[in-house]
Amino acid sequence: MSLDVHGARILFEIPILGGIVITETVVNTWIVMAVIVGLCIFLTRGMQVHARTKRQIIAEFIVKKVNSMVGENMGERFLNVGYAPLIAAIMSLSAFCSLSSMIGLYAPTSDLSTLLGWSLMVFVLITYNKFRAGGPLGYIKGYFQPIPVLLPFNIISEFATPLSMAFRHFGNIASGTVITGLIYAALSSLSHAVFSILPGALGQVLGNIPLLQVGIPAIFSVYFDLFSSCLQAFIFCMLTMMYIGSAAEG
Repeated sequence: MSLDVHGARILFEIPILGGIVITETVVNTWIVMAVIVGLCIFLTRGMQVHARTKRQIIAEFIVKKVNSMVGENMGERFLNVGYAPLIAAIMSLSAFCSLSSMIGLYAPTSDLSTLLGWSLMVFVLITYNKFRAGGPLGYIKGYFQPIPVLLPFNIISEFATPLSMAFRHFGNIASGTVITGLIYAALSSLSHAVFSILPGALGQVLGNIPLLQVGIPAIFSVYFDLFSSCLQAFIFCMLTMMYIGSAAEG
């Protein structure tokens, strides 16, 4: 299988649709979305006015936490226009996509195109709220603040926002994948160097088995695959809320 420009394997092409390329990123993202939808259905099935099941208690806890986070960082008015579900969707999709690497899948967040797509969506929402807050003239006037000479820098800053969000998330997830691969390679070499010094056939057999790869990488995986994945999802959503909330203030 060949690789696309972002490192994801190309699984197949659809000639009748203009040669659309289907990569691991696309397939794994749909798998993650199906898992999230299934989890939502499971948690909300058979809900009642008063929570009587652990599933409903968990579902209500998640909703309350997301609403609280949106209200505190964006303002109460954003709760009534659908931003809480958006933030919850982005956070869960980002976290689950990154965590998919723990079961051997290619993490969609390791593909820069995924993060660029999310960041572009956030950029559209930022621009929309700026237009809504100050109108077209107010939006254009903002590029000349606080002094007209800063126009080039304000333009660069405007378009640097989605790029910085994408590259920050991508860099942390991709670097974790690279470091984990280096750790596996180093442990394999160390295992060969340590066990090959044993005498006779025992050294020959054990020297070819990467015994040190068992257990030790799991310690690093707790950070790179678990903690870092959830942290980057949280940071991406926090930046989304801050930028949109700031844009709405004019």
